[in-house]
Amino acid sequence: MSTATATRAATGRPAYRVTTARVVRAEWAKFWSLRSSWITLGVALVFILAFGLIRDWRYTVMMNAGHVHDPEVLGANGVGLSLFGLNFGQLAVGVLGVLVTAGEYSTGMIRSTLAAVPRRLPVLWSKALIFGGVAFLLGLTGAVAAFGIGTGILSGSKAALGFGDAGVVRALIMAGAYLALIGVSGAALGAVLRSVAGGIAVLLGTLLLVPGLMELLPTSWQNNVSQYLPSHAGDSMYALHQDLHTLSPTAGLLVLMGWTALALAGAAYRLKRTDA
Repeated sequence: MSTATATRAATGRPAYRVTTARVVRAEWAKFWSLRSSWITLGVALVFILAFGLIRDWRYTVMMNAGHVHDPEVLGANGVGLSLFGLNFGQLAVGVLGVLVTAGEYSTGMIRSTLAAVPRRLPVLWSKALIFGGVAFLLGLTGAVAAFGIGTGILSGSKAALGFGDAGVVRALIMAGAYLALIGVSGAALGAVLRSVAGGIAVLLGTLLLVPGLMELLPTSWQNNVSQYLPSHAGDSMYALHQDLHTLSPTAGLLVLMGWTALALAGAAYRLKRTDA
């Protein structure tokens, strides 16, 4: 008699194995059962669309007013204008990523989760996979919608672009990839710090405070260091054109993936080595 058969006979219940697919399904159900998931994703999408379209409208107003030499107008293009909202959408996505993991520690649910999945690490990988995929689809949808609507607003201007122009599709896909990596990084930070407030503080500090502090450094340091910050590397991913001291889209993707992998490694180590 097999172990599973013996267990079924002794308890009257079928014996279930913990598999990766079942862990993913459980985390999927858990994620969508929370109202905060729906609300925060909706806020992120609104940010991406609203701020991008406002930037498009501002550009047309400035052009009609004859401000053709204004820094906001010179060198502007439809991709950069329409995807301006990603700077705000990333904050909502990153915060939700922190909540995905740290929220379970604050409520104590993590003990039940780890009791059901004793090996622990499949829980982290499942959360990263699910939220990364959701964030990618959200970013891609928001980027495509913002650019598509913005194309109509910018029609006839020098910044106007279409989906068929060189680099546009790549930029829109990279926008989704950027939000996915920010979301996974947020989830990893939540697992490392096990505190919602702490995770959000570190995430926002990394995305907003550190780039601001870099402005206080000598110009040569800024040019050599700032391009490798997560936020600047992410900007270069979906930028249509690169400046002299910015990374290429592929290099930006690799740098941000490296930061995300580092955060996940820290999360995996703490999850495996310390008690919940």
